[in-house]
Amino acid sequence: MRDLHPYLVLSPLAFNDKTSLVIGLPMTTAEYNASNPFAVVAGKASGNKSDKTSYVLCHQPKSFDWRMRDAKPHPLGQLQESYFEQVRELLNQIIQLT
Repeated sequence: MRDLHPYLVLSPLAFNDKTSLVIGLPMTTAEYNASNPFAVVAGKASGNKSDKTSYVLCHQPKSFDWRMRDAKPHPLGQLQESYFEQVRELLNQIIQLT
């Protein structure tokens, strides 16, 4: 896959550094996610997709070795707190940890 692929990291930095793993959720600008009950709107995308809405896919938790993939923080940084709260609430409904 080419280009940047945004990913919302949920695991804490201490875990990520010690294990080389990140646990989180993929993000996409695919328009069909507007009606996806498991996708949370995360604002407008950046770069060449700035006219598109970005979505966090709460039903697709994933982990990967960020060192092996040479992953870097996304230029936009952190997700706005209001969007992150929606992600946490929906993810909790799915996996019911709390």
